[in-house]
Amino acid sequence: MITLITGGGRSGKSRYALELAGKYGNRAFVASAVAIDAEMRERIAKHRRERGDAFFTAEAPLDPAAALRALPHGTEVALLDCLTVWLGNLMHEGKLSDNLSCPEIEAFLELLSSPPCDLIIVTNEVGMGIIPDNAMARIFRDLAGALNQRVAAKADRVILMVSGVPVPVKG
Repeated sequence: MITLITGGGRSGKSRYALELAGKYGNRAFVASAVAIDAEMRERIAKHRRERGDAFFTAEAPLDPAAALRALPHGTEVALLDCLTVWLGNLMHEGKLSDNLSCPEIEAFLELLSSPPCDLIIVTNEVGMGIIPDNAMARIFRDLAGALNQRVAAKADRVILMVSGVPVPVKG
């Protein structure tokens, strides 16, 4: 079972994902964030406090597919938070530019065809607001939209979070 949870910033995506994962016994958390500044360090610390020690944690800023394949035996669910942060990491490292063609994305999409366990994937819906005023931000928006579409096509369920309320979109 693959569940994609999308929505705007601070819409309750991560909280809801943790709630869904909490229904499983053996849980893993695949983190894409990198502590690049004080704000991000605090966000990461907050997320760690929220999930406590109930999850095996794998840091995967560039290759979540490898992290998912290496999960401990018996893992029932993995929560990947989040696709858009991962995409930003790939852009920052120069691994992709204006298309989604890179080995890490292809490996991830391939893994979704036969995941090692149930997956809960968090992503941001970034294309519903003002059109960005610079080329790099527009490229990011377009890549995020394309990645979200490809993952949603493989997902069994898609949930849109609106003001903390989960709205079923698919499944």
